[in-house]
Amino acid sequence: MNEALSNLGNENRSFPPSKEFAAQANAKPDIYEMADKDYLAFWGRQASNLYWHRKWDQVLDWQSPFAKWFVGGKLNASYNAVDRHVLEGRGDRVAFLFEGEPGDSRQITYSQLLIEVKKCANALAQLGIRSGDRVAIYMPMIPEAAIAMLACARVGAAHSVVFGGFSADSLLARIQDADASLVITADGGFRKGGALALKAIVDEALKGKTHVKNVLVVRRTGQEVAFSDRDIWWHDLVDKQSSDHEAQAFDSEHPLFILYTSGTTAKPKGISHTTGGYLTQASFTHRVVFDLKPEKDIYWCTADVGWITGHSYVVYGPLINGATQVIYEGTPDTPHKGRIFEIIEKYGVTILYTAPTLIRTWMKWGDEHPNRFNLKSLRLLGSVGEPINPEAWIWYRKVIGSDNCPIVDTWWQTETGAIMISPLPGITATKPGSAMRALPGISVKVVDNEAREVGNGGGGYLVIDRPWPSMLRGIWGEPERYKQTYWSRFDGLYFAGDGAKLDNDGALWLLGRVDDVMNVSGHRISTTEVESALVSHASIAEAAVVGAKDEITGQAIVAFVILRGGVAADKDLEQSLKSHVTKEIGAIARPRQIMVVSELPKTRSGKIMRRLLRDVAENRAVGDATTLADPNVMKLISEGLKSEKRED
Repeated sequence: MNEALSNLGNENRSFPPSKEFAAQANAKPDIYEMADKDYLAFWGRQASNLYWHRKWDQVLDWQSPFAKWFVGGKLNASYNAVDRHVLEGRGDRVAFLFEGEPGDSRQITYSQLLIEVKKCANALAQLGIRSGDRVAIYMPMIPEAAIAMLACARVGAAHSVVFGGFSADSLLARIQDADASLVITADGGFRKGGALALKAIVDEALKGKTHVKNVLVVRRTGQEVAFSDRDIWWHDLVDKQSSDHEAQAFDSEHPLFILYTSGTTAKPKGISHTTGGYLTQASFTHRVVFDLKPEKDIYWCTADVGWITGHSYVVYGPLINGATQVIYEGTPDTPHKGRIFEIIEKYGVTILYTAPTLIRTWMKWGDEHPNRFNLKSLRLLGSVGEPINPEAWIWYRKVIGSDNCPIVDTWWQTETGAIMISPLPGITATKPGSAMRALPGISVKVVDNEAREVGNGGGGYLVIDRPWPSMLRGIWGEPERYKQTYWSRFDGLYFAGDGAKLDNDGALWLLGRVDDVMNVSGHRISTTEVESALVSHASIAEAAVVGAKDEITGQAIVAFVILRGGVAADKDLEQSLKSHVTKEIGAIARPRQIMVVSELPKTRSGKIMRRLLRDVAENRAVGDATTLADPNVMKLISEGLKSEKRED
């Protein structure tokens, strides 16, 4: 953490909002004072922007660490996202501007979206899906993914969306943990200029033991797929349904979705979110952080629906606010490195929300790619997934935003459900690389090891000291793991592993993970999960992985492995191990580098000292090794790696 502190720059450089932007901004300066005065009343006012079939009796029931928000209230997420707009005369407004990677496109209005969601809900009912069931969704980034999510919410089934890049084993683990009875997928999706298979991965996953009765399949690519009695084409079932379906009202605390994220054990955590509080904060933050003007703006969040950003800021937040938004299926460099900018120009995108990894990739590719296109429609830029370095922030503002767009650098997590820390455009004078301050109604602190608040200029652990509406309601089926993971480090404080610093003005600077979870391109991956995958390879006896600094992805995975007896390192081994991890977890977890070592640095209690391995991975002088059971291990590792390089 100290190195991260010393590298912070731009603390004294700020970009105040223009008078023109401030005058029209959704958020006004008194919003913080209003929230501080009575934060429960503040959240009650935000919840009133939703349609409630029955209003709540109590804003918050807090039995630490378990929260219930808007107790007694009843509502439906799908009704708030779609029906309401049609009934209030906004049915002709475009909800989705879909751009496929091959260049095909579709426009879907709110009226058309409502019809498709109702038909899908009727199809789910025909398949026996009822309130309380779980449905796994494994889809490319196409409109049917959002339609499936909304249809699940409409009938009260919790959806578990699994990113389409995960392997069959990872998909199976998530299906089993949630005990899903239906999988919704596609034959495949277009990615990097080709047709990526998805149905085949589902088939492989379902060779494991599950309670899945049916697989509903969208035809997207037209590639050949195997079909069994449990498989049903979307167009054969959904398209033939009635477009009449009444949304049922569910309790505010009714489960809305489960989304799996990596933890410090090999088993992913099923983060459970409910309905009323989540929708309240997702829609509020979307409206004020992005200054959304739904009648005028074309909004684009580049996240996949397989991640929490896609849930909150592609599906629920934007649709509840009546936004018109772009969704894109493919990769940023297909068929050329200016594809994102081409789409911005085509649709006149006004708000862009993306990840620092992509911003740094654009920087690497060169200014000529954005400069080929007209990006003057942009009026606000956002960043999500990891701390953005000041250089990338400034480039983003200058090259993409023409030095004219406010940047909202947002901090939040799968667990928080919605944005927690961010500038408010029109109010906040921003600093390159800083998320600035907690949003109205949110209370965060930076504390030391003893849970004492640090003052301005100090660094420590980022904690949340008050419940918030969109907070996770637990880890699916594991209440003790929930308490141990998030509430045991500091008594009464939520802590999920991020470090932070307050500068001399009190602005917050996020410093990344302080535990054994790596952040690769904004996606959390546990060291244990990757280590378990490596050790499952026939050649590996033991493994340790660390996240090392990477110019593009923020962190990249570097693995240290000990070979089994009789196994010799050769040129094919590293490729074999990388392919094995890709199969076990997915391409997102593929190590950048694999180093063969004779020993791993461990304390006397057997804990691997990843801090020392990170020093090696980042080519730094190795830190204090006196607590190791064998202090000579790091010398052996360093000498072995030097010898390996000489042989190369």
